[in-house]
Amino acid sequence: MTGMQILFLITAAVVVFSSFMSITARRMIHAALWFVLALLGVAVVFAMLEASFFAVVQVLVYVGAIAILIIFATMLTRRALEDQGNQFNRATLVTLVIVSVIFAGLVISLKSWAPLQSMTQPLPAEQLNVGTLGMALTAANGFALPFEATSILLLAAMIGAIYVAYERKEKKK
Repeated sequence: MTGMQILFLITAAVVVFSSFMSITARRMIHAALWFVLALLGVAVVFAMLEASFFAVVQVLVYVGAIAILIIFATMLTRRALEDQGNQFNRATLVTLVIVSVIFAGLVISLKSWAPLQSMTQPLPAEQLNVGTLGMALTAANGFALPFEATSILLLAAMIGAIYVAYERKEKKK
């Protein structure tokens, strides 16, 4: 086994473990922090695949914006208290069986899909230029509108979290 394979296995184990802990955490703030660790692990996988742009975007957009927004919303709405209820119920086992069957079907379908069996071709040099991608994202005739719509959506979510927290504070007085 090479060092890269060992690093990948360690990263995969961290991502799977932190994802599981994010789902089963009893406090919402702990779930958000485990989620951040899972997203960072995905960024490491992108870096190992030499997809530096995607690794940076993963850290900036997902960890730097969305995960921090979740943490702020949790802190502002004071939902970080410990959950008193049972985390698992009778439907948990049924759901686990259904998800396992769907996952097995997906794996079997992908193993028999011919295009997945062929080797990928390396990207041409002109497609590796991050500057071209940046210009396409911000050019007026490119993806500037979806890029700005995403920023407005994140701003609206943050304002909504502040409004919800402020409204509860007013009711307590």
